[in-house]
Amino acid sequence: MADKMLKITLVKSPIGAVPKHRKTVEAMGLRKLNKTVLLPDNAATRGQIQQIGYLLKVEEA
Repeated sequence: MADKMLKITLVKSPIGAVPKHRKTVEAMGLRKLNKTVLLPDNAATRGQIQQIGYLLKVEEA
């Protein structure tokens, strides 16, 4: 599972989101709308995705 990666794209603006969710978006490395990052598929990343999934598009890479 450690070698799998997730392609995560910010598709909705976090401006009106809960402040904790905005910090999670920034912690994931997503600074601008439609920015994509590759993150490892682990429990920590899955937890972040579960928290702010309404702002993201997630694909396996």
